[in-house]
Amino acid sequence: MSTPLPPEGARFLAYLRRRNRSPHTVDSYGRDLATFFAQVGKPPAAVRPQDVAGYIEGQQAAGHKATTINRRLSALRQLYVYLRDEEGLALEPPVRDTHYLKLPRPLPRFLSDAEVNRLFAVIQDGRDRALFTLLLRCGLRVAEVAQLQLQDVDLAGQRIIVRQGKGRKDRLVYLSLDALLALRGYLAQRADKPCSLVFLVQKGPGAGQGISVRGVQKRLEYYARQAGLEVSSHCLRHTFATQMLEAGADLPTIQALLGHAQMATTQRYAQVSDQRVRGDYFAAMSKVVQNNAA
Repeated sequence: MSTPLPPEGARFLAYLRRRNRSPHTVDSYGRDLATFFAQVGKPPAAVRPQDVAGYIEGQQAAGHKATTINRRLSALRQLYVYLRDEEGLALEPPVRDTHYLKLPRPLPRFLSDAEVNRLFAVIQDGRDRALFTLLLRCGLRVAEVAQLQLQDVDLAGQRIIVRQGKGRKDRLVYLSLDALLALRGYLAQRADKPCSLVFLVQKGPGAGQGISVRGVQKRLEYYARQAGLEVSSHCLRHTFATQMLEAGADLPTIQALLGHAQMATTQRYAQVSDQRVRGDYFAAMSKVVQNNAA
């Protein structure tokens, strides 16, 4: 049974919908706010910074990651910004900058070619093979592949329109030959259902409806166990970016394909692409040595 939000929280979510925020974003805010108010047990007007500190301690004790806790704090802060700026309530956000937990900046994890082969060797289902090939070859986010519409797939042009990805921006991505064949094969045997989403639930009560983000994640977890690997949907996206970089694609191209708003986000992949760095080093150094010897 879900925890009810205080009325202020419900109004905030309605405001986000009016602002055309994605359903995924609104649902995420709702869950995060419900978690906070369920633990604190106070209405928004009574929450103080020390309540936030206690909430953080409780979240840490429950084993939640720092990224999860910080995301929930951001949702809480945005609620109070809304109440102050949109509703005119004299409420300052109880979340302070010092509340946010310091995060490590690990380099993006990606799969080696051998690991990619191991993973796909155990994926025999046509739907799942097409789905995960799109994550790997197109760099899609898991929510983007779950929300992909039939009308946005252009097999003849070998491209897909990603509608309102992160940041609510459309972008084009392209289908490699193996992605094209996997997707074409799946669509040929896909159930003829009225649902406009590409990837459907195949069994059970939800058969014929679009697969959920969690459904995609659970399928990947299953295959990862079968292959003896640790793989997430975002790991496949990282693998796409790293492979593109090592194959010679430039950073602006990769940025456009991934849908990154900031180049700095894409540049992190350059740090993990040892093959590219190695090649650049020896190509440049050979010229340096030749010049010195001249």
